[in-house]
Amino acid sequence: MKLSDIADNAGARKKRMRVGRGIGSGKGKTSGRGGKGQTARSGVRIKGFEGGQMPMHRRLPKRGFNNIFRIEYNEINLGKVQAAVDAGTLDIKSAVTEETLVKAGLLRRAKAGVRLLGTGEIKAKVNFEVAGASKSAIAAVEKAGGSVKLLAPVKETEEKAS
Repeated sequence: MKLSDIADNAGARKKRMRVGRGIGSGKGKTSGRGGKGQTARSGVRIKGFEGGQMPMHRRLPKRGFNNIFRIEYNEINLGKVQAAVDAGTLDIKSAVTEETLVKAGLLRRAKAGVRLLGTGEIKAKVNFEVAGASKSAIAAVEKAGGSVKLLAPVKETEEKAS
């Protein structure tokens, strides 16, 4: 085999269509854009335009509600906490807070607080300091000999003042 024999697969490289180069090219005059008007121009086009008919997004009724005052909590299950304790990434000698869970890699970032959920099993004696917890989670932690301390939610005005 020689260097001159090396070639790409057939059809691997397609030449760009040169538009607006006369009627013989098949893409002359309007360059495949049809007649005049908005769609023949570059940059502008009505998205969702249905020929003057009422567009689908305006025909359908509005649904749902976004609560702007919603508090976003990090949720964590007891099974994940137990797995981290077994792996040795979570130190349970001191109280387990949002910061310790982030350092252990169980949470990606701190939000408005942590809500403890009861899925999974916990065997270690862990003292939690969290914003919220389900009844089943509190029962499971207390059964294992730990405790759950619920923290008061932080007000927006207090955050801005400090």
